[in-house]
Amino acid sequence: MITEVVALADRSYEVVVGPGARRRLTGVVPVGAQRAAVVTQAGVGVDVDAGIESQVFPIGEGEEAKALATVEQLCRGFAAWGLTRGDVVVAVGGGLVTDVAGFAAAVYHRGVAVVHVATTLLAQVDAAIGGKTGVNLPEGKNLVGAFWQPSAVLCDTEVLATLPEREWRSGRGEMAKYRFLGVDDLLDLPIDEQVAACVRAKAAVVAADEHEGSSGRRATLNYGHTLAHALETAGNYDLRHGEAVAIGLVFAAELARRLGRIDDARVAEHRAVVAAYGLPSTLPAGTDLDELVTLFARDKKALGGLTFVLDGPQGVEVVPDVPVDAVHAALEAVA
Repeated sequence: MITEVVALADRSYEVVVGPGARRRLTGVVPVGAQRAAVVTQAGVGVDVDAGIESQVFPIGEGEEAKALATVEQLCRGFAAWGLTRGDVVVAVGGGLVTDVAGFAAAVYHRGVAVVHVATTLLAQVDAAIGGKTGVNLPEGKNLVGAFWQPSAVLCDTEVLATLPEREWRSGRGEMAKYRFLGVDDLLDLPIDEQVAACVRAKAAVVAADEHEGSSGRRATLNYGHTLAHALETAGNYDLRHGEAVAIGLVFAAELARRLGRIDDARVAEHRAVVAAYGLPSTLPAGTDLDELVTLFARDKKALGGLTFVLDGPQGVEVVPDVPVDAVHAALEAVA
């Protein structure tokens, strides 16, 4: 097993990575908890033992389930069962489950402990780490949420063996992102070490900038995500999250080049990394570029005009007030 720590003073927690990590749940349930509300989806198919009285609270599949209605459903279920502030929510699943269950835990009784048992590559390398929780609105991705750090995260690489190929690709999209945030090439490492390297990188960023403060460091974790979230909000395209992020990485590189922040060689490097992970680098046929630009303006990072996370001489950073014509040109380059 590999253990990484998200260092947040008295709220620090461990992320355990390795085959069978889910079986360590009894050891990370907060002391004093009497009940565990296990939030999962029917398709996850992973059983856990919290070592205390438990009840399963299933949620729906797909992005439709990542909604305020699901959070209300969970909170009402918790209340009917008698879950108290001293108990624990256990999220078992991918990024959608950890986002929704984490948000429900954050708002139920104004905060109940949560432990994430991450069962997809996407959740293990990114979504389950760092305390960002939330749901979508029709107007955009993750527009309602809270920062709520888990008590622990268990990344069981054993369960990844059952993932469909598209779910692997989705996780690889986030892994490709880390390549431009200072993580060395991961492709030749064992899967446990790949996951741990991504966790280590994200933990360092979260420890330095937990709530996306003025430094903007945490926002760099959204590299490639502005376009990805717009594509997911439009909802007309058959793309997994990580696939959309991969296209977003190439788009962000093309945009940075048009702003004079990087050169052609760096753009080519983005395309090469995305290709090495077997990910797409072009927009789906028939994409409405004007719709994407409208959705960019609603992105939660937007502070002044169109705002993107872009590569540059100082590395990846937040860039506000990006000219619309440059955005359109970059979109054309990935169309």
